[in-house]
Amino acid sequence: MEVLYRRATIEDAPRMAELETLCFSDPWSEDAMRSELSGLNKVIYIAAEVDGVVIGYAGIWVILDEGHITNVAVHPDYRRHGIGREIVSRLLAFSEEEGVEQQTLEVRPSNSGAIALYEGFGFQLAGRRKGYYADNHEDALIYWRQAKK
Repeated sequence: MEVLYRRATIEDAPRMAELETLCFSDPWSEDAMRSELSGLNKVIYIAAEVDGVVIGYAGIWVILDEGHITNVAVHPDYRRHGIGREIVSRLLAFSEEEGVEQQTLEVRPSNSGAIALYEGFGFQLAGRRKGYYADNHEDALIYWRQAKK
């Protein structure tokens, strides 16, 4: 399987919204994805594509010298092939090229796979948001990472 990694474009919004529905309990809409990719805000989205179809993506909001990772999604049929790891790796590299000095994210404590992925990139647990997730009021773990210099 050959995977193409690239910057996501607004044309990817419909497929990214489909992935949201497959991957998350509170998915972002296609309109929300279009807004993210519109260029109005400083964001970076990396897409993973197989045979012309986006099968994964990750995004980061760039706020001055900080980056807030929004979502990391990989189609269930393509998980456990290193695609998520590669998307996050490229996302971090692109954000650092844009001047981001530290990154943050929230993750469910029950998402052990994502936690292992993030900790593998040097993210460190910094706090907890009680009842953060609307669907089941699960807490969110807050992670931070210093950019590599």
